[in-house]
Parts: sequence; C-alpha cells; structure tokens
Amino acid sequence: MRIERASRKAVDYACKKFHYAQNAAPRAHDLAFSVFNNASEWCGCVCFGRGATNDIGKPYGLRSGECIELIRVALNGKQKNVSSVLAVCLKLIKRHAPLTKMVVSFADTEQGHSGTIYQATNWIYCGLSTSATEYILNGKRIHGRTYRAKGKPKGAEKVKGSQKHRYIYPLHKSMIPLCKSLAQPYPKKQAQEVNEDKRPASSRETGGSSPTLALND
Repeated sequence: MRIERASRKAVDYACKKFHYAQNAAPRAHDLAFSVFNNASEWCGCVCFGRGATNDIGKPYGLRSGECIELIRVALNGKQKNVSSVLAVCLKLIKRHAPLTKMVVSFADTEQGHSGTIYQATNWIYCGLSTSATEYILNGKRIHGRTYRAKGKPKGAEKVKGSQKHRYIYPLHKSMIPLCKSLAQPYPKKQAQEVNEDKRPASSRETGGSSPTLALND
C-alpha cells in the first residue's frame, strides 16, 4: 500500500464517485491523501481539514491548527481494508501537520453509520452531536457549511440535520487524560451497516468496547 498527498482533482473525483455525500466538503482539500494498493491501483482519498469552524478544537482547549477533522473517507474498495489505510494516514498527519494534537470525526446516524472504522483504529467515542442545520438544494441534502460556501443560493429549503456519533483521536500524549475523561462505550454496529467507502463492514473493521489510546509524542 502507498499513501501520498492528493491533488485537488483526485479529491473531487473520489468524493463524488466513492462517498455517499457525492461531494467534497469545503475544507476536504486542506490535507488529503491518495491511497494506492499493492498493485499500484488508485483506491481513492482520505481527507482531513479545518472542518466546519476554526473553533473545532475549542471544546478540548485547543487552538486553531491544533485540532483538525477527518472530513471524508472516499475509497472504492480496492484497498486492503479501511482501518489499515486510516491508521497510516493518522501517522502521516504528524509529518504534514506537526502542530496537530487531535483529530475529530463524525459518523452519520442517518446513513446507518456507527463509526465502525473509528472503533477498529481505537478512536475515542464521545457521544452524539447536536443536530446541525442542513438544506435541501436541487433535491440534495447539504450541510450548512456547504450551503454557506456556495454563497447561500436561493431556493434552498432549511431542514433539521441528523445527529452524528462523535469520535476523537489524540495525536499527542498530552491529550490522553482529556480523552480518557470523555470516553463513552462504543455504539453498536447497526444492522447492514456499510462503511464510508460503501463496502459492507467486515469483522476486521469492528473494534472492541474499550479503546486503547494513542501514545504518540
């Protein structure tokens, strides 16, 4: 497996073709990686970025740049498994964004996701998020940040978004005590759950109920 920085074109294509949202979120290009399997076939992208707000790290006492979001896992299924890809990408963050101390991500309950790949890579589960405002535009549901990034187009219908499972991953050992204090039992995998790359969740993608925290410096 080979993982390298992704081009903007690769991110846009992977998110459109391989992710259920069928679009690249506004910050998905910030720190994105292209994934290649052992046969050198391109498998898609894993995208990290600032997220919906510069204050994404504020609840954890972190400043802008110290906390980023895993925004998209847009893979076509040709990779060995998603958890191995994600584990390597987390290590690469230290090289490409050395100030980062924590990564945050969300699993969409409306899509039937409970965060199987996060559990498999020992993320910390912190419970459900509050429902965010979303919009229906041209028959498609989009996040409020996407609506704003598009310049608040007319004709969009404002709707209540779904709750999401929130996961955090400490990249610096100083964050481990906080993570331990926030940890909750993993939610159970929903029936017929599929991962973000649209493959059925396998036993290899399923984590236990007690995560092992990262010990990276």
